[in-house]
Amino acid sequence: MSLIQARMKTALITGANKGIGREVARQLAGRGFHVFVGARKRDAGRKAAEEIVKQGGKGTSLEIDVADNNSVMAAARELSKIVDHLDVLVNNAGIMLDGDDAVLKISDDILRETFETNTLGPLRVARAFEPLLWKSKAPRVINVSSGGGQLTGGADGWSPAYCISKTALNGVTSHLAAALPKFAVNSVCPGWVRTDMGGRNATRSVEEGADTIVWLASEAPQTLTGKFLRDREEIPW
Repeated sequence: MSLIQARMKTALITGANKGIGREVARQLAGRGFHVFVGARKRDAGRKAAEEIVKQGGKGTSLEIDVADNNSVMAAARELSKIVDHLDVLVNNAGIMLDGDDAVLKISDDILRETFETNTLGPLRVARAFEPLLWKSKAPRVINVSSGGGQLTGGADGWSPAYCISKTALNGVTSHLAAALPKFAVNSVCPGWVRTDMGGRNATRSVEEGADTIVWLASEAPQTLTGKFLRDREEIPW
């Protein structure tokens, strides 16, 4: 590794082959980061990374299934062979499953599968990549949550498994911030974004959805930690 490469900021974004994650990867690459495009499907990750390179950025695909601990650990070992530190981890990968439409009707299987990806996934990824993050001068962990996970104001009934998993993810954020005082660890609500998950009628573009995430990764003060944010402002849990 050259001295220039060693000084380059690094970021891993899970679920970065499409949607908000892809836009975050694109923008961070444009800000000079070496971006690792985390994706469950190898070909999809490679294609997204190649697009970053074509645009003049530095992008590398990293196969990772956040719901599979063996996959996460293998990805951490692979990344440690490429770089000597990780500055930013964006836990973006998430799912919303069919059948997740009524809290008294959703099956245990849907709940478990949703939690494996949306809640346990970010925790196991943070755990696996912690050694590389410690080697950063200013490590940052950003968990992509949802306003649907807020306890303030109460639930309105949509996708309860998804929303409950994001409530729990906010709890993960709070505990990680307490356990890692050197780190900046925060949750983000990107809003209702026009992605495969959000649908065509969503009110926000992917650029708008990515904005606070990119800001936390690159510009926000390192002292900002243990918070839930939307549009670069703190919001209630």
